[in-house]
Amino acid sequence: MTKRRAAIIAVVGAVVVGTAMLGINAASAETASNGYPYCENGSASDPDGDGWGWENDQSCVVRGSAADPDAGGDTSGDSGSLTCPSGASCGSYPVSGLGSRKSQVRGAGADVLDLAIAMLETDNMQSNYAYGDNKTNDAANFGIFKQNWGMIRTACGQFQGQAESQWNNGSALNSDLNADVSCLNQSQSHYGIDLWMAGHRNGSSGLSNPNTADINAYKTAVYWIRDQLNANSANLSNDTRFWVDVPAI
Repeated sequence: MTKRRAAIIAVVGAVVVGTAMLGINAASAETASNGYPYCENGSASDPDGDGWGWENDQSCVVRGSAADPDAGGDTSGDSGSLTCPSGASCGSYPVSGLGSRKSQVRGAGADVLDLAIAMLETDNMQSNYAYGDNKTNDAANFGIFKQNWGMIRTACGQFQGQAESQWNNGSALNSDLNADVSCLNQSQSHYGIDLWMAGHRNGSSGLSNPNTADINAYKTAVYWIRDQLNANSANLSNDTRFWVDVPAI
């Protein structure tokens, strides 16, 4: 799933608790209003596309990304004023080349809900995030949807019956978009969409306990993104990325 965006740090005049930051004043033009510097190298410092980079031994914010608090709620104007899911931050912004990527993903067999799932994970809908999403065994994630190995090896015919210890085999999805979409759809059919979302969000714990508040918030975020994509047909092929801030687990 999504990379953990914040660690507890000390900032002069600020208190950070989890991902919430209190009392940080806006700094210079090169510092975001949340107190983090903007990445000098932009998205090149953010390989997994979540808006957070690493430069000069510290976290930085990619300007205009979902992590940029100064990017505004809807920078594209493609859906007018956006109403976020209750209690969540959300918005949209342009990502160069994303329209072409949307077309590629749909061409591989993904529907709009699948597109939303991928869009929530990274801003470029690519699989160039940290290997396995910095996870191993059944928790390791692969492909643009960040499917976990436990569900891949259970429901996807290409890997069905393989052992947890063979989790590295899932990396094949990182470079094969057609197989990635096929495995996603097979897994969704195997579990049913509600249980699939629970397992996708929280692994085996989610499959065992699929109705937690966190899982329901994740589902709401995915469906919200899907609805924005469907609100204007242009959103299925333009460079607009819609996002909801879902805490990392």
